[in-house]
Amino acid sequence: MALFAVVIPNAVVLQPIANMYSKPTADADVVSQAIYGVNVGVIERGGDWTRVRTPDDYAGWVETAALRFGPEYAAGGSAGQVASLFAHLYREPDVTRRAPLVTVPFETRLEVVSRQDERWASVRLPDGRTAWVQLGDLSFSPPKLGIAELVAFSKKFLGLPYTWGGTSAFGYDCSGFTQMLLRRRGVLLPRDSGPQAQWSGLVAVERKDLAPGDLLYFGSSASRITHTGMYLGEGKFISATTYQTPMVRIDDLGDPHWAQLLVAMRRLK
Repeated sequence: MALFAVVIPNAVVLQPIANMYSKPTADADVVSQAIYGVNVGVIERGGDWTRVRTPDDYAGWVETAALRFGPEYAAGGSAGQVASLFAHLYREPDVTRRAPLVTVPFETRLEVVSRQDERWASVRLPDGRTAWVQLGDLSFSPPKLGIAELVAFSKKFLGLPYTWGGTSAFGYDCSGFTQMLLRRRGVLLPRDSGPQAQWSGLVAVERKDLAPGDLLYFGSSASRITHTGMYLGEGKFISATTYQTPMVRIDDLGDPHWAQLLVAMRRLK
């Protein structure tokens, strides 16, 4: 008997950030986010709300108005990825004449139509409009980072706000931040911290053997993990946290708050 894959209809996110909710109402909890231009699978449509699945296999309800239903966006070789924390997209190749059409976060993929010169590129937006972006904000072949490069790269995000369910430079939560960092190494981690710690692509390490780039997991027990970060070396780690100041920050494993909560340490296989 022939087996056929189920084709899930595609939609594209039209907002800089689209919150994904556990139920089809903004009164429900935010479970994750999808950023501008991302292609998502449509699981269920229900009027003002649509249940979608993101490329990291995470499902949630998004306001239908935040989506364009139809062909995939920026899926070809002409796409560039935003390499800055944020990028302004303009109506014309000029930063002074008009306000930006939209500001999009790090990792946004844009469909590049042409380059005007060494500074500007014309892009087609998911809604069909044309805009301009400075080439300095784009990367056309983001490199996979080694551990030392990743440690340095992670510090670019210091001070960005903590946002529950956040997956972008507008605000990360702890697991969204760790997941983003591992993407820089070419690895797609599960979305949430508990499943990350249990993921088969990681192996356990002992505290005495910790090395930069290892992942740290915190909670009341190994089965109740509530926080994650990346080890930087010399007892320091970086994470998006609500502890003391809600932002991406560097903390010390010697701090009693963290010392009593550290329950698992992991390294890529």
